[in-house]
Amino acid sequence: MVLESLGKKLSEAVRKLVRAPLVDEKAVKEFIIELQRALLEADTNVELVLELSKRIEKRAMEVELPPGITRREYVLKMVYEELTSILGKRSEPIRLKPGQSNVIMLVGIQGSGKTTTAGKLAKYFKKRGVKTALVCTDTFRLGAYEQLKQLAQQIEVPFYGEPATKDAVKIAKNGINFFKEEKIEAIIIDTAGRHKEEKSLFEEMISLSKEIKPQEIILVIDGSLGQQAYIQAKAFAEATNIGSIIVTKLDGSGRGGGALSAVAATGAPIKFIGMGEKIDDLESFDPPSFLSRLLGMGDLKTLVEKIKEAEAAPGREEAKAFLKGQFTLKDMMEQMEKFKKVGTFSKILSYFGLGGKLPEGWESEASEKLDKWRIIMQSMNKKELEDPKIINRSRINRIARGSGTSTKDVRELLDQYNLMKKFAKSVGKTRGRGKIGKMIPKGFNYGG
Repeated sequence: MVLESLGKKLSEAVRKLVRAPLVDEKAVKEFIIELQRALLEADTNVELVLELSKRIEKRAMEVELPPGITRREYVLKMVYEELTSILGKRSEPIRLKPGQSNVIMLVGIQGSGKTTTAGKLAKYFKKRGVKTALVCTDTFRLGAYEQLKQLAQQIEVPFYGEPATKDAVKIAKNGINFFKEEKIEAIIIDTAGRHKEEKSLFEEMISLSKEIKPQEIILVIDGSLGQQAYIQAKAFAEATNIGSIIVTKLDGSGRGGGALSAVAATGAPIKFIGMGEKIDDLESFDPPSFLSRLLGMGDLKTLVEKIKEAEAAPGREEAKAFLKGQFTLKDMMEQMEKFKKVGTFSKILSYFGLGGKLPEGWESEASEKLDKWRIIMQSMNKKELEDPKIINRSRINRIARGSGTSTKDVRELLDQYNLMKKFAKSVGKTRGRGKIGKMIPKGFNYGG
């Protein structure tokens, strides 16, 4: 993901601080240098980084420690608090007024993924029982009408547009009036992509917001913009009343610090993040959970919510066994099939605080070979599935022949099984002996 590099560097800085024998002024200064380097390499705004690091250094050494709290614990807590002060201290969902039509207007520069995000947001509302519709007012970009129409058809929500009309305000008003009569609760307006230098398009956006008076204006920001996100977000904030932000393309390869800068520039909260190209790849943004994952602290709560949504959660006892490394080949395959519904394997492990710790190439290989592994396992007997340690060379030869695969393929499956057990056990160890149950919230028993 776009923040993977930032998260890795931040978690490395945190680990150095945790391992330091003494957290004194020197250790704090070294930690702040690592923090600055991580944020600057992620292309975060320089002024923001300097301001943040000054506050951390001042608080770290000058504040009297509360009873029973070490300076190490205090510094980690403080870094967490300072970063959440930028991103927001809690999740802030879009609040729709019941019993009326709520107009939501999306704005952003060209190429930010605004039209796709409009479709994702419509799907998000629809899944939660909200009657939703899409309106295309983008008369500037060729293909915008057809793209949004296809998205609306894909997720089966009503759509309105006038491809022959060039008046965006007229289209928006007509679409809103039409859907109000249909008792639509969330009317999402997709506007033309703007650039801060394109005055005519900016004027159209301002005019549009004044005429239709949306309940919320959402700025869609490309998470890989770097410091340009700061400049663009500031220009939009000065032109109109930005109520919230959606950060897109966080599954890409660019720099992610610009997302932080964008929030600081507008004062508006991030409410959603786009984590992929699929129509369901839109997450409600919870700053504390997000930062826990970014800093490598783990976030089981988010994992549980994601698995519950995908109806892929294991039972309580099954989850305990998994975290202890007590599972069979059959169990592994079942869980990997379930996890595949939730997201990539590295994303799953990031919820446990293990992001970036998989060997290079493991995830892509595992995903590509699931089908082959299933066939191989179908050639195993019950004893072999329940106790893979008994699978010797002769058994490997028999399984390979029966599945139409090679002995190398069979050995690879066994290697991945052992690797998965190793990582599962490492999760339990990081939480301490006897504390595995505490990782699983009460009530975590979705059919288990």
